[in-house]
Amino acid sequence: MVGRSPVVADAEQRRELLGLSQSRDRGEADRSRAILLTLRGWTSPEIADAFGVREDTVRLWRSAFMRGGVGTLRATVAPGPAAIKAERALDVAEELLSAPVANRPNWTLPRLASEIEQRSGLRISRSRLSVVLRKTYGPPRPQVARIRWSEQSA
Repeated sequence: MVGRSPVVADAEQRRELLGLSQSRDRGEADRSRAILLTLRGWTSPEIADAFGVREDTVRLWRSAFMRGGVGTLRATVAPGPAAIKAERALDVAEELLSAPVANRPNWTLPRLASEIEQRSGLRISRSRLSVVLRKTYGPPRPQVARIRWSEQSA
């Protein structure tokens, strides 16, 4: 379909999208930001380029939103035990990485994994830590980072 997307959102949905765009889960945040950008007039190719996904993926997100609202953009919990190691590792990592850059050591994955083990008592592999950090924070995306996510601009 060429032209403007048929996605519309009322004020309440926009507030929910803004809140979800600040989610700790990168996937949830990306999906809600994509809908917010759609509402601002961005095209599928522009959004796909900004998030590093395919245009079809953006269309799937839009379709899910139109079908079921903001709730369909939320991450679902996979069956099985809770990811306790990942949650504790993120808690420690956030504490360590939130210090001003000038006053903190250069954290590599091995150093970070070692510090997490010392502080929490749980051992997490470097590969799993890498996956958890990427899933939560992801690589920087300059186009998306420049956008102000405030209610006035939505």
